[in-house]
Amino acid sequence: MNVENLLKLIGSDFYTGVPDSQLRALCDHLMDVYGTDPQHHIIAANEGNAAALAAGYHLATGRVPVVYMQNSGIGNIINPTASLLNGKVYGIPCLFIVGWRGEPGVHDEPQHIYQGEVTMRLLEDMDIRTFVIGKETGEEELREAMESFRLLFKQGKQAAFVVKKWALQYTGQVEYRNHYEMSREEIIRHITAVSGGDPVVSTTGKASRELFEIREGRGEGHGKDFLTVGSMGHASSIALGIALQKPEKKVWIIDGDGAALMHMGAMAVIGACAPRNLVHVVINNGAHETVGGMPTAAKKTDLVGVARSCGYPYAVCAEDYQTLDAELLAAKEREELCLIEVKCAIGARADLGRPTTTAQENKRAFMGFLQA
Repeated sequence: MNVENLLKLIGSDFYTGVPDSQLRALCDHLMDVYGTDPQHHIIAANEGNAAALAAGYHLATGRVPVVYMQNSGIGNIINPTASLLNGKVYGIPCLFIVGWRGEPGVHDEPQHIYQGEVTMRLLEDMDIRTFVIGKETGEEELREAMESFRLLFKQGKQAAFVVKKWALQYTGQVEYRNHYEMSREEIIRHITAVSGGDPVVSTTGKASRELFEIREGRGEGHGKDFLTVGSMGHASSIALGIALQKPEKKVWIIDGDGAALMHMGAMAVIGACAPRNLVHVVINNGAHETVGGMPTAAKKTDLVGVARSCGYPYAVCAEDYQTLDAELLAAKEREELCLIEVKCAIGARADLGRPTTTAQENKRAFMGFLQA
């Protein structure tokens, strides 16, 4: 299905959500047509944020908004859907477009397997009517589904198109870039050179994949690293929990800008706890790169200022390797919570692999390392 035809059938002029690789065609088309014009397209911090934005759009216009997301974000929309949008509360219509990662019978990464199994059940439990779009879905089928959805919208209900792998196509080409020069993989190489034998918690996506390959390339084990393969936005909270229980160990967070934005309240909690043994590194390329490269709000966010306002006693930004190395070495010796924002180019190696150990193996090795 060509995504342009799908959006013509939907007929909305407002889209918001969190990018997903399975919805790359949709995201690229929206960037081509609207860019990040907030009147028509907002890339949200998280999916719950998007649902609330959609509610505001409907309240102001009376029209039906569209929220797009990977199915991993369903958890973030449960509260606003159940306690805001639902017909027993305000009855606000909304169309969700959900990328179905971990679809049963389709090979996927471990963090998507259970989420894929419960996707349809979660949507049904929230009284969201669903229609699955696959590669063979025809335009007439979609038209009929959309007509049935419109009847629901008039009743203040919600509906969702659940999109299978390769179901949507877009012929346009969108290139995402910025003007920074440091690569994320090399930045992580510099971090691990300084962190040495300290535990490292890395965020979802390519950062964890690059960290794994760096250890492999050096012939090191992986016990020092906790690879947060799912649960986007929560790596910093995981690291805080570790740092508070292991005050004798320096704990490093390798975070991303999209992840930091997704649950930015974690920074306020970290600042309030102020563990003296925690180093929070946010690699900021201003993009959701792992799922395609669509921009994040971090391009215009002062993350150093946010950290300071949240109570981090030290926060700094590095835009070159010389500054990065100096700040990493200082953080290694500093006995107070600190944040290092690192400006980074968009891009990764085409042959970047994935961890060859399982999530359970990673957990056991990491816990063994912490107890050693």
